[in-house]
Amino acid sequence: MKSLKNTLVGFLVSFLGSIPLGYLNLVGLEIYTKSGLHDLVFFLFGVIVVETFVIYFTLLFAKQLMNNKKLMKIIDFFAVGFMFVLAFAFYFNFNQETKSNGILQNYLIYSPFVIGIILNCFNFLQLPFWASWNLYLLNGKYITIERKLKYYYIAGTLIGVFLGMFSLIVILQTFFQKTNQFSKYIMPVFIPVFFIILGSIQVFKVYKKYFKSAALEV
Repeated sequence: MKSLKNTLVGFLVSFLGSIPLGYLNLVGLEIYTKSGLHDLVFFLFGVIVVETFVIYFTLLFAKQLMNNKKLMKIIDFFAVGFMFVLAFAFYFNFNQETKSNGILQNYLIYSPFVIGIILNCFNFLQLPFWASWNLYLLNGKYITIERKLKYYYIAGTLIGVFLGMFSLIVILQTFFQKTNQFSKYIMPVFIPVFFIILGSIQVFKVYKKYFKSAALEV
């Protein structure tokens, strides 16, 4: 049961984790539009190669951080701002000038697998994202990483990243082909609102954990 739980939790988190991969989704959309499904799949495999190391090492790092209560408090406060930063970043990414998409065509002369690896190496936003999520999941005991159980979690996250990016890219392409009206609002509005809700929930949790408990002690 723990292995299944780890896999499902990893999948759900990483499915959302594909969202802040911002420009990677735009590059994937460009590859899918210009070169087709085959190249898109190889591009996503390249992304996952880097993602494997990022998730693994941030998971180990998160486990060590849990023993530091002061640092955990800082992370809890950081998670509040991080959710709102994600909302802004996602809104900003999807509201850039459309002319920036033309720059992406320069990457198409290279192997899509190599493109995925190189561009994901520069995706620094994923480091605080995975560190925050892994800390949250470990602190809330949503996952267990003893022995081989952590590999089930990592496998779930990788599947989630792949399917999350793949679904988002295909949906975007479908919307762009049929209509620009709906797609113009769902990505820059719905997803940022979703992260604002998560941030608001985190604000409530921080208040309950640190401020409300302190007031009761007094």
